[in-house]
Amino acid sequence: MRLPSALSFLIDEAIDAPDGDAFLTSLAARLAADGLPLTGGALTQAAPHPVIERRIWLWRADTGRVIEALGLAGPLDPGPAQPTNIARNWLGNLGAGSVQEDFAGGRSDGAMLSWVADRPFSETETELLREVARFAAAPLALLAARSTLSALLTTYLGRRSAAQVLAGRMRRDPGETIRAVLLFADLRGFTELSETTDGKDVIAALDAWFDRVAGAVHAFGGEVLKFIGDGVLAIFPIGERDAAAACDAALRAVAAARAGMDHLQTVRAAQGAPPLSFGVALHLGNMLWGNIGTADRLDFTAIGPAVNLVSRLEGLCRPLGHTVLVSGAFAAETKQPLIPLGEHGLRGIAAPCAVFTPQS
Repeated sequence: MRLPSALSFLIDEAIDAPDGDAFLTSLAARLAADGLPLTGGALTQAAPHPVIERRIWLWRADTGRVIEALGLAGPLDPGPAQPTNIARNWLGNLGAGSVQEDFAGGRSDGAMLSWVADRPFSETETELLREVARFAAAPLALLAARSTLSALLTTYLGRRSAAQVLAGRMRRDPGETIRAVLLFADLRGFTELSETTDGKDVIAALDAWFDRVAGAVHAFGGEVLKFIGDGVLAIFPIGERDAAAACDAALRAVAAARAGMDHLQTVRAAQGAPPLSFGVALHLGNMLWGNIGTADRLDFTAIGPAVNLVSRLEGLCRPLGHTVLVSGAFAAETKQPLIPLGEHGLRGIAAPCAVFTPQS
């Protein structure tokens, strides 16, 4: 007796599926080849992520393509039924007959496959889908484990470092040279704040600060490399976009972060909390992103003259009376109007640095 194409896929090939998109696309194609009158399908799976609770992949038979929806976690989550409702409502628009199978034993973190057809499923078709659910459990468990590892590494290490770890870089090496716009942002008076404020309130203030600056960086195509105490080191790589575009993105991110902080200051003032002052510096140059540390405890770290300069430049924000400062190297590439503030010596750096600030 010939094994259905869908079961052959699950036994021999599904373990190599890189993600839920590829898994659902291939499985749906096999089921269609087995004669099932599918018009759509959905895969819902738990997502170990600080913001996303579940990921939902939605497949249409008429296009053969998959789109992804997200079920949000935490305060953004409208309710535990949200992911199921997303799949059910979407599939409900594609056909009259449907069957759903939960192949994670009913656990809340399990996966669910849902299918819809242009007619009710026959008893034989329903049994095949139940078999598919049982055989899909193992490859989907592996897919979930891979997703968990990737999400955890990205959450704690950042996208660039996570990719390096997943690729197996586990030894000290000189790293890669990255040409980029560097952003360094730092809270002022954090030591005093931490000594005069309850610990939970300090953490809440730090989280709010990082949300504004890191959120703005990511929104404009940048990447946070490090949280350093109350500071943030981020980059806007030059490569797919030129230096002028990277500078423009960095300035837009800074403007968005300042707007977010202005709103936060209003909220904190209404709560009787002290204001959070900060400084931001931008520089353009080459940095070395290396895997350094001891033989058995490593960390991806940014080093080089450009990193030193941008952190020292931020230290001039308070004495010069400006929230945002940019270097001469940055000013030479940007098309945005800047105000020159003269040349200034930076601690530990031999040559003076031309310093500018945005007009707005």
